[in-house]
Amino acid sequence: MIGIDTNVLVRFLVDDQPVQNLAARQFLSERTADSPAYVSAVVLAETVWVLNTRLKYPMPVIIEVLQNLLAAESLIIEYTEELDALFSQAGTYGDLPDYLIAWSAQRAGCMHTVTFDKAAARRIPGMELLA
Repeated sequence: MIGIDTNVLVRFLVDDQPVQNLAARQFLSERTADSPAYVSAVVLAETVWVLNTRLKYPMPVIIEVLQNLLAAESLIIEYTEELDALFSQAGTYGDLPDYLIAWSAQRAGCMHTVTFDKAAARRIPGMELLA
């Protein structure tokens, strides 16, 4: 298994730098179920941020891209089961990076994650408002 950085995943998804896009596509095409690439929650969060904030992709398009990545046998994606469950609830995915933060804290044994984000505290299990 080989981990990939955000810039490799973004270059694979976006053809704005042809040389890097080709290298990322070549690398990922060589991955198999026996020699997969690993995509961490941090890479997912950063990728969502880049696609949405910098490149202005709408969230439904980003979610579709992530669902396609989840289906790839040559990728191991952190929180696959949680993401599958989240994506099966149409329109409830909210701010995906906040879910990843809450899931990481839960996996580490935290009782909950505190935030100043009122919306996240309301909609994301495991997040609580720090008032």
